[in-house]
Amino acid sequence: MVQISTPNIQDTVTLDIWYTLIKIYKCIITTKFRLNREKNMELAINVRNWGPTATVEFIRDSVLVADESSMDALWFNDHLCFPPFIADNFYNVPQTMGSIIDPLSLASFIAGITKRIKFGTAVLVLPYREKIVTTKMIASIQQLSNNRFLLGVGPGYLEEEFNALGINLKDRGKITNETLDFLLKASKDSKIISNGQEILLEPKLTLPPIYIGQMAKVAFDRTIRFGRGWMPVSISPEELGPKVIELKKQAKAAGRDKIEIIAMKTLPLDDLESAKKMAIAYKDAGATQLVHTQGYETVDHYCQIIEKLEKYIKPLI
Repeated sequence: MVQISTPNIQDTVTLDIWYTLIKIYKCIITTKFRLNREKNMELAINVRNWGPTATVEFIRDSVLVADESSMDALWFNDHLCFPPFIADNFYNVPQTMGSIIDPLSLASFIAGITKRIKFGTAVLVLPYREKIVTTKMIASIQQLSNNRFLLGVGPGYLEEEFNALGINLKDRGKITNETLDFLLKASKDSKIISNGQEILLEPKLTLPPIYIGQMAKVAFDRTIRFGRGWMPVSISPEELGPKVIELKKQAKAAGRDKIEIIAMKTLPLDDLESAKKMAIAYKDAGATQLVHTQGYETVDHYCQIIEKLEKYIKPLI
């Protein structure tokens, strides 16, 4: 006669306890990994799309170096043009800036020659470009780069550029918001109505992360409404900390649970101890990414900068 054994109740209970413990352990490990990952501050670098470095060879070689490095992102800025002089003598623009490569054209170029690195505008002046054209270009860049584009935006400040475009400087905030609103809508539906005309805008926009690059008070409202994060320029860690606290407080009140902070600053790499302290201070102040914005004279110099960042700064953050 075949005897069928019945499960031992004690053994069954023991197995249940083990399964529960394993689940708890996996949960702890997963949570710990996620928290550790969230604590890390990304490290990025600029590529100059203006001045003597704004040549195809210089930009190409610098970008490829960055793509092969461990840098998390690559940033470049935006100006359309300059007058022969600045009325308030703020700085001597034509001599210091020289040729300026359009940032969206540069983004398309970078998309075609890189494989890994994220890249973006710091910042794209939205009022300078018609919103449908801007949307089309960004959608194309996203498709060409497998969605590696980062969109830092701002309203602009140089009155002479607005004058040349026939745009009232006072309207820049309104135009910025209208363009951001259009981008959000275009990312949800390729069928769009513009100026009373219904159109299909393809490829459909995969909305890139949007970062608001402005120091004015309105930047917080714009960040909470449209952005993944805030992108202040040349702000010290001591100044950044209280502003991050205030921004996150406002964001929480508006139902936003996470805001990224991208700080842009030149670390004093000639004094490594000071550079390390500064990088850690930015992390402690709440920055989620630090962009090193140092100038460079040659591609070799650019390589040396990245090597220092990788060896001395990235392991700390």
